[in-house]
Amino acid sequence: MRLPRPRTRPRSLAGQLFAMQVVLVAAVVAGCAFFAYASGSEQAKETAARQVRAAALAIADSPSVREAIRTPDPSAVLQPYAEQVRRDTGIAFVTIMSPQRVRWTHPDAQRIGEEFLGHTARALRGETFSETYTGTLGPSIRVVTPIRDGGRITGLVSAGITVERVSSQVRAQLGALGLAAGGALALGGIGTYVINARLRRHTHGMNAAELSRLHDYHQATLHAVREGLLMLDGRRRIALINDAGRELLGLGPGAVGRRVAELDLPAPLTGALLASEERVDELHLTADRVIVVNTRPVVGGEQRGTVVTLRDHTELQALSGELDSERGFTQALRSQAHEAANRLHTVVSLIELGRAEEAVGFATAELELAQALTDRVVDAVAEPVLAALLLGKAAQANERGVELVLADDSLIDDGALPTTLPHRDLVTILGNLIDNAVDAASEAATGDVPAQRGADGGRAARARVTVTALAEEGELLLRVADTGAGIDPRDAAEVFDRGWSTHGTGRGIGLALVRQAVHRNGGTVALDGGPDGGARFTVRLPLAGDPAHTTKEATT
Repeated sequence: MRLPRPRTRPRSLAGQLFAMQVVLVAAVVAGCAFFAYASGSEQAKETAARQVRAAALAIADSPSVREAIRTPDPSAVLQPYAEQVRRDTGIAFVTIMSPQRVRWTHPDAQRIGEEFLGHTARALRGETFSETYTGTLGPSIRVVTPIRDGGRITGLVSAGITVERVSSQVRAQLGALGLAAGGALALGGIGTYVINARLRRHTHGMNAAELSRLHDYHQATLHAVREGLLMLDGRRRIALINDAGRELLGLGPGAVGRRVAELDLPAPLTGALLASEERVDELHLTADRVIVVNTRPVVGGEQRGTVVTLRDHTELQALSGELDSERGFTQALRSQAHEAANRLHTVVSLIELGRAEEAVGFATAELELAQALTDRVVDAVAEPVLAALLLGKAAQANERGVELVLADDSLIDDGALPTTLPHRDLVTILGNLIDNAVDAASEAATGDVPAQRGADGGRAARARVTVTALAEEGELLLRVADTGAGIDPRDAAEVFDRGWSTHGTGRGIGLALVRQAVHRNGGTVALDGGPDGGARFTVRLPLAGDPAHTTKEATT
């Protein structure tokens, strides 16, 4: 049984490029070498033709040659002269002949007197011409020119160099050319190997198909994850950002390439993104969201950068606030149950003592007090979420000795709030404002901070929080005032910043979430002094149209 042959892994991208580059370099070097050879061969022929032409013209213009032709035996003078010129110039032959083509000179003295092998017609017409012709010495490049004596042609001169000698010169040059081509090929191969070794390190030895598949998975993953992903280069510019990151930071499609400092983000968030050290689970607020930021510097490579992950904490923070409210409401109910048991025991004891009328009066007074607030809230606020929130906060405030009062002008009819206004944002806004007001009023009542004077100049009789909820003329008004110590006007511009608090570290996110929810719904939030001497926060939210995503805050 034959076992299947293992599948060989395709050559890596660096290996493929190396092979292609080696072939390309070899082809370029070979082409250049061939061109140099062809050009050198042609140039050698042209040089040889110029050399023999100069020699032939010099001989034809020599007065001693013309004088020798007039003698009865021209060969006696011309043969030694022609051989001397041939040796001095390095050409193959110098033949001086009569107009009838009879040789007077020749490198082989035995051929003197024989007929010249070649063409002479053009020279006899007074022209100087060159040709390649096979004579007694083999193929040669020769020039033929007339010898003039006055106006008469008395002889001809043919000077030439053999093709074999030209070829030998070219072959000698070809050796040097081959060495140069080999050196160029070696240098090209070494350079190509070094470049591809670097490419292999950067591509981790993957081939083109693997890189393409990796890119496809990278793009799919980048856009599929719900967490924001942000990559910064060494100059703190955005090198990569996915859709979730662009949405969390409120950036447009042209964010790639911009510097972090130019993104108009909150200063604490910008500082976290620009920090060189690692950041872990830091909570930051943007105009619309609460995000958790993690950063990790990139170590290695040509440039150091930073990888940033962003998680949307907005809903979780809102749920945490709701959970705190529910927990407080549960504790209030537990306390009320305990108090109800005490009151029931009191009623039972009064009946056992025979004081039935006093027992009835005691029980009726407690019921009327609790029912009065419930009736007031239900009659004025038809929105069930807000009504439940107010009743729950009233129970919590009561447990802390703070009276929660609904202002007389409060009124929200059924259906007055549009569906586009999220209930969660209403809970965030009103719940945090009431919690802060209860804290301030409770602290003032217990003497933790100096109590404020009332509207009549006297000391406030009891800690109180007054809530106004009114929907009219296309606007929802939520106002919360307390009898606490108030807020220093110098701090009015900072109360909505994350981390600002009068209760120490770990607090100070409630008002920041209020501002964020108000901004998200296109409203305004203002701070001023209340009628009872404490702080008063006023929120106005539009009930029609799309929210204008611009923060409008007034602090006085």
